[in-house]
Amino acid sequence: MFSIEHEFDSTVVTLVDEGDGPLQEDVIVNGFEECITVEQYDPRTDQVNRITFSMSQMRDLAAAISLPEGVYSREEKAG
Repeated sequence: MFSIEHEFDSTVVTLVDEGDGPLQEDVIVNGFEECITVEQYDPRTDQVNRITFSMSQMRDLAAAISLPEGVYSREEKAG
């Protein structure tokens, strides 16, 4: 299950782990104009872990999902 919310300065997608246990904590993806953050609560440390992706890194990740093993360079399109 997931939800999508549009905030003032970001789009927030929350991914909820469902099904047979053990289940993981919710993953929250915040889409800002200049970056994407991914957050997940860690009950062992009682802290939220956050990773920040630049927009270029997100485009690389999206492209990498469907590619076979290897090393790649993605060219930015002009204009």
